[in-house]
Order: sequence, then C-alpha cells, then structure tokens
Amino acid sequence: MIKTIDLLFQGMVETIAAYVLETEEGPVLFETGPHSTLPILESGLKDLGYTTKDVRHVFLTHVHLDHAGGAWYFAEQGAKVYVHPKGVKHLHSPERLMASAARIYKDMMDQLWGEMKAIPLDHLLSTEDLALIKIGEHEIIGHHTPGHAVHHIAWQIGKDLICGDVGGIKIKDGPVVPPCPPPDINVEDWQESISRLRSLNPERLHLTHFGTARANQAFFDQLEEKLLKWSMWMKGPYLNQEDPKELSPRFMAFVQQELMELGVAKSEAQKYEMANPSWMSVAGLMRYWKKKLE
Repeated sequence: MIKTIDLLFQGMVETIAAYVLETEEGPVLFETGPHSTLPILESGLKDLGYTTKDVRHVFLTHVHLDHAGGAWYFAEQGAKVYVHPKGVKHLHSPERLMASAARIYKDMMDQLWGEMKAIPLDHLLSTEDLALIKIGEHEIIGHHTPGHAVHHIAWQIGKDLICGDVGGIKIKDGPVVPPCPPPDINVEDWQESISRLRSLNPERLHLTHFGTARANQAFFDQLEEKLLKWSMWMKGPYLNQEDPKELSPRFMAFVQQELMELGVAKSEAQKYEMANPSWMSVAGLMRYWKKKLE
C-alpha cells in the first residue's frame, strides 16, 4: 500500500506530497519535496515507524526543487536515487539548477527550498525508459513522460502511478490543471505522455500536488483540455508581443475564474496557486510559443 505524507509546504496543507511504498526491504520513497520541508518528511516517516536512514531507495519524477530538493540528504545516508538520465547532471552538479531558481525566487530561496547539495554519481541511478526495478516483492517500472519537463518519469507499481507533474495538479475534488513552468514545457510531448498514461490503465494516480486521485478517462480528458486551453490563451499575447510580466495578473484572474466556475472554494484555490503559481505558467507557455514559432 502506498502511503501519503503531506509536507505542509510553507505551512499550507495539501500542496506538496511525498509517497512511501512499504516493502520487505524497507520503505521506498517517491519524491522528497524541497529540503525546507525535510523536518516534516522525517516526522511523517516516524509516524509510519521509520527513520530517514531506513530509506534505501528514492524515486524522483523530475529534478524540480519542489520534488527533488531533499534527495541529497537521503543520498548522504546511503540511499540510491533513481532519476531520468537527463536529470542526473542536475543532481550531481546542482549549481546551474540553483542559480536558475535564484534568479526567479531571489531572497526567498532559503525559505522556500532550503539547501541543495551535490549527489555523488555512485548514488544516482540513471533510469532508462521502461526500466524495471525490483525491490522486495514489488516491481517498479519507469515511464519517460516529457511535456512538463524533459527529465520527467512516471513510476508504475501495478495499478498505481506516481505521476509527478505530468499528471497535473488536483486538490481534493477540484479540477485537474497543468503546471507549466519554464523552461521545458512542450504541449505536444505532454499530450503524448497523457496518451501513454491512459494506455497503462491505472486505477490510482498519486499526484505530488496533491494526493491520490481516481484514474479515469474524465481525468485525462480534463487535463488535456486545460493544457490546450491555457496554451491557446497564451498564444495571442505572444503573437501580439505583450509583456509577460503584465500578463501574470490577467492569467491569474483567468485561472481563478475557471476554478470558481468549477465550484472550487477560495481556500482551495489558494492551494492551487501555491502548488502552481500562475506567473510561472505564463513564463513557461510564452517560452513554449517562442520555441515553436521562431
């Protein structure tokens, strides 16, 4: 059984999750969250009867700080870290990753993300598409699923999928929406990845943002529909050469209006914004259209 740990990111419930698979060889961790939430993760593991030293295997969907920022801590204690081949260099030499984040978050870096230390190559396992890893009685299959990030993997355990951000963001019974930060958003690749997830016929999707969702065609249909709708919304301003900074409040209002029309309460809408800042999607989708049309 897969257990959910709410990492209480910035003191808010239901925005970032980590997942634990209990096996004969001990707990397997999927996603670490940022280093800033490590004390909450330690507490969650303790509630399940484990310490961080008991975790010998860490699986990451991709290397963004809200998913992988704490992985180095587990590697220091001897854990193996499974990651997409294109993500290995960023975890082994995280300077570029952190510099890029610092340009965006500036003096909020420590509060949001904490530290990011290099992981030695002998603790990083580059995972090819359809790789099968056996741990205890469980088989874990890695599916390369680009679109949100070129280094994205969805992890399959039977009828369960740990699907990171390619599976979207869904808070409780709210709609599923696509997180679209720079620099790797590619709508066509994302559509292909959605088709791949559909083809696996999962029963449960474990979303980093946030929690376990029932896998059905309506879920995937809504995710793809929102991805295309948001992308086309951004195409017009790009063609008109509008300033992305000026678009952020307009796009945020557009997203909030959509959520409200779908019955999302204001308190839940705040969680969506925390997990998926609107201005990040503006930057990501504008960059997508620049690559596509130039």
